[in-house]
Amino acid sequence: MALSALSLGPSNLNPFSYSIFKSLKLPPFLQTQKVKIGPLSVSPMGFGTWAWGNQLLWGYQESMDNELQQVFNIALENGVNLFDTADSYGTGSLNGQSEKLLGRFIRNFQEQKGSGSDSDIVIATKFAAYPWRLTPGQFVNACRASLERMQIEQIGIGQLHWSTANYAPFQELALWDGLVTMYDKGLVKAVGVSNYGPKQLLKIHDYLKKCGVPLCSAQVQFSLLSMGEDQLEIKSICDSLGIQLIAYSPLGLGMLTGKYSPSTLPTGPRGLLFKQILPGLDPLLSSLRDIANKRRKTMSQVAINWCICKDTIPIPGVKTIKQVKENLGALGWRLSSEEVLQLEYAAQESPRKMIQNIFLTR
Repeated sequence: MALSALSLGPSNLNPFSYSIFKSLKLPPFLQTQKVKIGPLSVSPMGFGTWAWGNQLLWGYQESMDNELQQVFNIALENGVNLFDTADSYGTGSLNGQSEKLLGRFIRNFQEQKGSGSDSDIVIATKFAAYPWRLTPGQFVNACRASLERMQIEQIGIGQLHWSTANYAPFQELALWDGLVTMYDKGLVKAVGVSNYGPKQLLKIHDYLKKCGVPLCSAQVQFSLLSMGEDQLEIKSICDSLGIQLIAYSPLGLGMLTGKYSPSTLPTGPRGLLFKQILPGLDPLLSSLRDIANKRRKTMSQVAINWCICKDTIPIPGVKTIKQVKENLGALGWRLSSEEVLQLEYAAQESPRKMIQNIFLTR
């Protein structure tokens, strides 16, 4: 997958011209290394696209699209083929923007590389449990709308974005039946869930199994900031049932990158959250920094690699060339068991933890 080498200046971001990033190319054995999610073969790390269209939290502007195309291309060039999105990603009038951009980027890449160049790309999208989606048919229509936005024939992994068990249990079964129908109709290759706690995860697994539909993945907030009892129990269930755990927010929205401090906070809602949590993270951040220095890695790469060492597939968000380059550095090596334990001990010694998603069920 070698893209043509054209000139690239700092103010001339051509979507297909990034010869200066040849040094990013991972060794061939890393490009072929894959993890199974049901019938799919995916890279040991994927990329999340929450920021692609989100102005409120991530400051998205349409002027970023050329660079986002390059981010997408560079990921594929280096063997990363899993991209996670959702039909709710994109604020206001940009609702669904993440899916639209992914579809456009796939088409542009295919035009550049020729027919079939996108054959191993796996799109995992999540369908929101909006209160007006009350029937299986409405949920299937949501899947068809996502397909139309991306202009693709089949979604890799169709996922329930969250469970309604906490507040509208009557809606839950309709969503499950919607998953069954979209799978039976061939609209998705595999099905998964997001933000399902241990009890609901077991319930939907058993229900889908009776319907002849394998539950292939479970997505949950999982990082050195989020390794509480629920996460560990979910991981144990996934391991016993052959469900692949996908770790979202592996960098704690950026708190594990080392780029922020109580006196250097991001703008917007993240800044308010960071202000509460960062002052209690000194043991963990110090441990991350120590291992990163010894390994000649960045703190982000160490934090992501920890997720990989726990046999999860982390999906850090990316929106810049710098970020995709850094995150790719998490591949191709593994922390030692001693380093894993050191990080986990430091996490336990840090009094502050990441707040959990309000939709996470028991």
